[in-house]
Amino acid sequence: MSALLLAVQDAGTVLAQVGNPTPEAPPGSEKILQLVRYLTWFVLLAGIVAIIYAGGKFAWERWTGGGLESPKMVAGAMIGGVVATSAGTIMNAVIGT
Repeated sequence: MSALLLAVQDAGTVLAQVGNPTPEAPPGSEKILQLVRYLTWFVLLAGIVAIIYAGGKFAWERWTGGGLESPKMVAGAMIGGVVATSAGTIMNAVIGT
């Protein structure tokens, strides 16, 4: 039993000596990062178009006296935009770097 405790203690000492490595991009990752930047731009553009469309629909609903569904569309587009633009911050918080 004492041999097992000694092995566990030695493993803990070894693990405690391992440093905290800093993340580093792999070679050739610039193309992937460029694609991510393009996709981010597209998501932002889509969010802006969605808010403009929902605003126009809201005006039309108010003009014709129809049911008001567009405020939900505006809220959804704004929440989606917040999540999309803060994806990096969210991942850093989850991963804990």
